[in-house]
Amino acid sequence: MGSMITIEVAYALKEIQHLFTEEVEEGTTVIEALKSSKLLEELPDISLEKVGIFGKLVSNDTVLKQGDRIEVYRPLKVDPRERRRQKVEEERKAST
Repeated sequence: MGSMITIEVAYALKEIQHLFTEEVEEGTTVIEALKSSKLLEELPDISLEKVGIFGKLVSNDTVLKQGDRIEVYRPLKVDPRERRRQKVEEERKAST
């Protein structure tokens, strides 16, 4: 068995944040850590399509380092460009 490292796994909803400290073997990838994490025990149906380490998007095969925090991102409900377009349209209507 290899050396163990400590990482965190984070997932945030509007009303609650989940943050777990995990011990994994050196050389563990993001997806391996997520599949064995307490997060998936509590929320088995979440999407693992978009993940990052400290706010930077990474692929599931990224090898973790001591102290990394894996962040699982929720899918966007509305495309940010579409949201801006709608806001501009609303402002135009309000100013007429």
